[in-house]
Amino acid sequence: MTNTDTAAPRVLSATRRITGVALASVSGVAVAVQSRINGELGVRLADGFAAAVVSFGLGLVVLLVLVPATPGGRRGLVALRRALAIGALRPWQCLGGMCGAFLVATQGLTIGSLGVAVFTVAVVAGQSGSSLAVDRAGIGPTGRQPVTRQRLAGAVLTVLAVVLAVGDRLEDPGTLALALLPLLAGVAIAWQQAVNGQVRAAADSALTATLVNFAVGTVTLLMAFAIDTAVRGWPTGHLPTEPWLYLGGPIGIVFIAIAAAIVQFTGVLLLGLATIAGQIVGAVLLDLLLPTAASHPGVKTLLGAALTLVAVLVAALAPPARR
Repeated sequence: MTNTDTAAPRVLSATRRITGVALASVSGVAVAVQSRINGELGVRLADGFAAAVVSFGLGLVVLLVLVPATPGGRRGLVALRRALAIGALRPWQCLGGMCGAFLVATQGLTIGSLGVAVFTVAVVAGQSGSSLAVDRAGIGPTGRQPVTRQRLAGAVLTVLAVVLAVGDRLEDPGTLALALLPLLAGVAIAWQQAVNGQVRAAADSALTATLVNFAVGTVTLLMAFAIDTAVRGWPTGHLPTEPWLYLGGPIGIVFIAIAAAIVQFTGVLLLGLATIAGQIVGAVLLDLLLPTAASHPGVKTLLGAALTLVAVLVAALAPPARR
């Protein structure tokens, strides 16, 4: 075998990783937009759980129409059923939607008080460390990934970057306490991305994996909403008339489908870091182009966003881990 033959797979792997990083960054921008939408919807409905049910429920309706209508989606459903029947895929690996439901619920519950920036820093803090642990445990479709110095440096730099970007907003103890919810949601995201990647691999369809995610998430949110309604009563808000407030679910479809499709090329950590970079850039753009009373990005915020991109580059240029 020639040197050219042996080197070709590595080039392809690097190309796929870079493409995956670019797609994940774009989906991260979409997550920032989704956070703003679901946060505003939660304020309008005066209930974060109700906003999450609306967001996830609309996404599920779209997928229930889209997946059976596409040949790949139908094949994916058959392959998924077969994988579960023979034990190639375990039922617990289909529960990633519970983590997505938790994230969307925290958007509606906390962003009205925290703002997108503080919400993002809390999610990032949980997601970075959790991604390292999930990769190390081999839960994702790429198998075990060692905690190399470059990968660890990328995760640490990401946390430092978002702290620099929004550090002046974290002085209020009440804000820190409320930020615990998105922190836990960030921890859950890494596990969600890993198991959704397993579902996608078993079904050979990102759309099918996304449908499973939304079905599980919607059921979870309906149960949480029922308990919340029984304790606190029916939400006092009203359904808004602006169509853009109902786009959170469709945006979530794009994000979940991209993550399920590319995690096999990037690993959970790199996928998470690239998504974080997109979230930070998206949050900055939202604050600049569509500012709210609490959003006034300054030099520190812009420097933090730039440092986040450097952190992703550090992790992306790390040599592929040997399986």
